[in-house]
Amino acid sequence: MTRIIGGEAGSLRLASAATVTRPTSDRVREALFSRIEAHRELEGACVLDLFAGTGALGLEAASRGASAIWLVEKHRGALQVIRANIATLSTALSRAVAFTTIASTVSSFLRSEPTTQADLVFIDPPYDLEDAELNQVLQDLVPWLNSGAWVIVERSSRSSEPHWPAGLDPLPEKSYGDTTLYVAVAGEKGSQPPLS
Repeated sequence: MTRIIGGEAGSLRLASAATVTRPTSDRVREALFSRIEAHRELEGACVLDLFAGTGALGLEAASRGASAIWLVEKHRGALQVIRANIATLSTALSRAVAFTTIASTVSSFLRSEPTTQADLVFIDPPYDLEDAELNQVLQDLVPWLNSGAWVIVERSSRSSEPHWPAGLDPLPEKSYGDTTLYVAVAGEKGSQPPLS
């Protein structure tokens, strides 16, 4: 079972969506958020969780201070799990967080008119997602980003590195077993310290 790793709701258990999703492991999520928080304040951040699955990445950000979480998922069963997890997390938090669930493909969502500007984006697609489709998602994402926003892509270590479009400057990736986390920053590379 998946759980919140840290923040106000640390150790809170989350429901999983059976075989429809592949949740990010606790180990990878812990390493990811340690990396983010070493360089970036999550307090008040707007987060996009694309291919949200159980919502674990977006909900982890909410537990650690993010104030607006957009969770995009096309599978009905996974959306039900996300909504249940939001309800569970909301009762554990002492502050209000604006959660928005979007029943859509990521491509359709990103091709609509941007209705928010994100500070942090998680992209955790199925490992079999074609490189060309991921690269199009990254291209379509750029108008949704605040300057200095971080974009994190989780892929199989056997997959190709994403092709970052203009407007996204790559930082060093990190591998954890079969998972590699690719990171890029929106805008000028010098506007954020590099991840170590």
